[in-house]
Amino acid sequence: MSTWTAKLSLALKGMAMGMAEVIPGVSGGTIAFITGIYETLLDTIKNILGPEVWRAFRSGGLGSAWEKANGSFLVALLAGMLGGIIVGVFGITHLLEHYPILLWAFFFGLIIASALYIGRQVGRWSGVEAVGLIAGTVIAYIITIASPAEGSTSLGLVFVSGVIAISALILPGISGSFILLLMGMYTIIIPTIKEAIKTLAPESLVVLGVFGAGCLLGLATFSRVLSWTFKHYHNPTLAVLTGFMLGSLNKIWPWRKAILGLTEEGELVSIGPGVVVDKVVREANLLPGQYAAEVGPAFLGGAVACMLAGLALVFVLEYVDQKDK
Repeated sequence: MSTWTAKLSLALKGMAMGMAEVIPGVSGGTIAFITGIYETLLDTIKNILGPEVWRAFRSGGLGSAWEKANGSFLVALLAGMLGGIIVGVFGITHLLEHYPILLWAFFFGLIIASALYIGRQVGRWSGVEAVGLIAGTVIAYIITIASPAEGSTSLGLVFVSGVIAISALILPGISGSFILLLMGMYTIIIPTIKEAIKTLAPESLVVLGVFGAGCLLGLATFSRVLSWTFKHYHNPTLAVLTGFMLGSLNKIWPWRKAILGLTEEGELVSIGPGVVVDKVVREANLLPGQYAAEVGPAFLGGAVACMLAGLALVFVLEYVDQKDK
């Protein structure tokens, strides 16, 4: 982090992570992994939310604590993530509304290439890694087809949702936003973030603060677990993460028909002619031809181009990362 270009590069990676986390089905952890900062991020989170930084401060002062916390790395990354979340909340949601097939096709290609990238990091494939790959794929797939729960503004549930969603954030292939959706909390947390940013309303800030506290606890605990598994079971951990990404592909298939949604009142209803919902929570995957017949234009050419762009982006990021190293 000695040059402004390195800080800018890290901030852009953080921005991509923040944007990804706003989209149900896409994980910021995936972006961290393919940009080469995943394990550094885990170690940084573990140190700053654990006793390591305090010990460094007591023994060597503020400078030692800043170095142990990897402060320059963290500041640049968090600044980028904050910008990415704001862009995602107000911009990516617009793209999802008006160009869903093209955007999902891009992310579908991105996730496929990311799974290949992570799988290639496994030094040696054996029976243990194969079992981990299958287990990760099955778990992620089951999550994508799970029935959503009913959300609540209870501060206790808001706190728990922060713990769980932030744990998903640092898992490649598992989207924190999608976990919020399954818990019924997406339509509560995302509008609250918008309200807090726009108006600084006290009630919104309270909910946001409780959610943030849950996120801190989730980060402090889960980052230590993942960091430990990487150090002691590196190849099996990578195999499981590869499976997570493969299993998550079901959620981001570009051609989907909405079949279940939430009304503005939070009621779960089947989607049909004349039914208006505030948020779609379950969709059926269709082939492009089926989609064109049942829903509307499939934009097959544009979708394929966007999918190839997603694939290419991962390999470009891998090349840049290797060049930096």
